[in-house]
Amino acid sequence: MSPAVNLGSTGAATPPQSPRRSAAWLGDGGKNGFIARHHLRQSGLSGRQFDGRPVIGIANSWSELTPCNAHLRDLANDVRRGIQQAGGLALEFPFVSLGEPFMRPSTMLYRNLAAMELEELIRANPLDAVVVLTGCDKTTPAGLMAMASVDLPAILLTGGPMLNGRFRGRSVGSGTDIWRMTESLRAGEVTQAEFTEFESSLNRSAGHCMTMGTASTMACLAEALGMQLPGTAALPAVDSRRRVLAEDTGARSVQLAEEGLRPSHILTRAAFENAIKVNAAIGGSTNAILHLLAIAGRAGVDVTLDDIDVLGRSVPLLVDLMPSGRFLMEEFAYAGGVPALLSRLGDVLARDALTVTGRPIGDTIEVGRVDDADVIRPIEDPVQAAGSGTAVLRGNLAPDGAVIKISAADPRLLSHEGPALVFDSLEDYLAVIDDDLDVTADTVLVVRNLGPRGYPGMPEVGNLPLPKKLLAQGVRDLVRISDARMSGTAYGACVLHVSPEAAVGGPLALVHTGDRIRLDADARRLDLLVRDDELATRRAEWTPPPAPAGSGWMRLYVDHVQQADRGADFDFLVGVRGDAPAKAAF
Repeated sequence: MSPAVNLGSTGAATPPQSPRRSAAWLGDGGKNGFIARHHLRQSGLSGRQFDGRPVIGIANSWSELTPCNAHLRDLANDVRRGIQQAGGLALEFPFVSLGEPFMRPSTMLYRNLAAMELEELIRANPLDAVVVLTGCDKTTPAGLMAMASVDLPAILLTGGPMLNGRFRGRSVGSGTDIWRMTESLRAGEVTQAEFTEFESSLNRSAGHCMTMGTASTMACLAEALGMQLPGTAALPAVDSRRRVLAEDTGARSVQLAEEGLRPSHILTRAAFENAIKVNAAIGGSTNAILHLLAIAGRAGVDVTLDDIDVLGRSVPLLVDLMPSGRFLMEEFAYAGGVPALLSRLGDVLARDALTVTGRPIGDTIEVGRVDDADVIRPIEDPVQAAGSGTAVLRGNLAPDGAVIKISAADPRLLSHEGPALVFDSLEDYLAVIDDDLDVTADTVLVVRNLGPRGYPGMPEVGNLPLPKKLLAQGVRDLVRISDARMSGTAYGACVLHVSPEAAVGGPLALVHTGDRIRLDADARRLDLLVRDDELATRRAEWTPPPAPAGSGWMRLYVDHVQQADRGADFDFLVGVRGDAPAKAAF
């Protein structure tokens, strides 16, 4: 594997610095300073530890309820070592941790909560910079959203993927192979004992999913955005070199505090264009679209679904990873990781986009090296041609957009017309999935009211399991349409994120069983083949479903969440709010 690249700072021009932010707490000669300083002494710190040193927060999403992030408690110690070696004072604190395996109804319901909490914690405390530790799917975008909104010098460190799963002599991937084995179990092709043996073989170490699911995708895109050190995304969680990178990250955070290099200097339009292109090259998760839109909204950068489609369509799939390919993150890391991929893309990217190193991403492009051309393919010999990534569909069924991951779908279904089989809820569909449904391989399965408000929280259920009747016939893919998301590890001809969602009266709410639907992924179209006057009649007769029950966070979510084409962020959280506390202490 190419060595991890630590480019350091070039002393890039940044605005003149005022006295350290932490001095407003610790440098005060009166009561307020006394209160802050003597409580640090309570922790066993001498005055030497906080007399003039930059204070660096370590924001940790560690939790035993988030198994993918359980090792971050140890990784934080390596970050602390780097901060101390560079002359900073490290203060670690937790923020909401979001674990895909356990949280119900969906971690997406809580991404905005994690981002809001982290933003407020950073702003309210005497920090000069922050290192944010993330891993599992929603923790990384939540961290980036908060970093963009508070705009304090900040650097991300993702926890890294787990080692490859190994089952009966072959590599298996989290998520992707689970869906395959689950369908095989339902079809009677594997036994329950074999299924349990597979379960015990899949996750062999600390770390997040080792397929190119959402966690791996967002780690790679954080590196492409310039918000974490080069070489950080792909290294396995248990590789000792990740601990070195953690130390480097801690040391770099002290330099960021001194230089005043902020996320607003890094998260520019050029950075987002680079990330969109890298997402296409890695075959990234469809969830990345939602998260990039939300992060851009926080950063005040105008990025739309059309930008994502146009920019992504120009880049071929270069990384041969599940679910769109053969390999896993271990092989990607040993092949050179994101720096190697950037070197393949070369002038496709904006080389002058600034990174958290203080240097432009072009420096990373120059030093990246590909050590396995089977895993990271040349741009002239891609895994799949340009336009095979996530496509944005429009039409009368999705006037504000929908997405489909072309590289993960059966090619024969990418241009398809068929009759709809419609369900108003996931529960309704699952209740009859094993019945003798009136369904064929040409059917277009529609399950609605699974969007941001309708579920609420937009769960990862869009890769709907196939009816048992079709599995028995050997059918393994079907056009499926919903306003839900799907796991980045999943595959299939799944049309997702249909906007506006059914619960707010989007056209998906007007589809009847038997209506014909046409999907043309190449033309980027999704159309309900029903006359406009008939649709107008249906709309006049439509009544919205009851609002989801609940108070507290769920009520706040339903009242303020935006649609998928806006990243499903809260309307009142869009934009940069800065690092100044709301009020000064007296």
